[in-house]
Formats: sequence, structure tokens, C-alpha cells
Amino acid sequence: MNKAILVGNLTKDPELTTTTSGIAVCRFTVAIGRRFPNASGEKETDFLNVVVWRSQAENCHKYLKKGNKAGIVGMIQTRSYEAQDGTRKYVTEIVAEEVEFLSSRSQSGEDYQQQNSPKEPKQKVSELEPIEDDSLPF
Repeated sequence: MNKAILVGNLTKDPELTTTTSGIAVCRFTVAIGRRFPNASGEKETDFLNVVVWRSQAENCHKYLKKGNKAGIVGMIQTRSYEAQDGTRKYVTEIVAEEVEFLSSRSQSGEDYQQQNSPKEPKQKVSELEPIEDDSLPF
């Protein structure tokens, strides 16, 4: 079984390309912090390359941007190629089957602030009326 489940933040805006046969391919990198510190007490971060295909690739390019949090379900794939200098290069990437957009559409700027600002002023705790325990339905 080859299944990877990741949640991380994009390190840069996704890049969309198409194959010679016209299939959309989107590539991006997610940063994922490790749960436990290393021997010197520092928390480390892994940077994993993600590849998304077809219509999902177009959606990732359209809706994801640097800093957004994304959930990815896919498989780990390793490939190799010969570089221009004649050396063999190996690449490990996550080929996404599912991508969840975990950040709101607008995580920054005025739109986000307007969206999250209260419409009416909140009541102060001292202004609230006490409720008798006997009147509660549970």
C-alpha cells in the first residue's frame, strides 16, 4: 500500500503547465513541521513536492497561493532522470489524488478583515441576564 496523507502550507504559488498532449499539471511544495524537536531541541520542517493532474491541477492553480494550508492525499512516487552534466538525478514527490483547501478564500487583506468583523457590537458579560438552572431544557 502506498498512501500519504499530509497537511502543510504552500511555500510558493502553484505552477501550472500542460503536457504535450494538453493535460494540466500543477506543482507546488508544502512545508510540514515535525511534531518533535531534534537532538538539539529545534523543530525541523520537511518540504515536500506535490504534483496534481487534470482539472484538480487547474483548481489548485486557481485557488491556492503561497502560505495557504492544504490537505493532500496521494501516493509517494520516485523517478529519475539524466541531468545535462550526465549525472543521474532522483526525485521523490507526492502525486495527489485529493487536495483539500484548508485556508479561507481570502486569508489576508481587507476582504478577510471585513468578513470576520462583527456586524453588531458584542454585549459585555456584565450586561447579560443570568439564567436559572431550572429553566434549562437539559
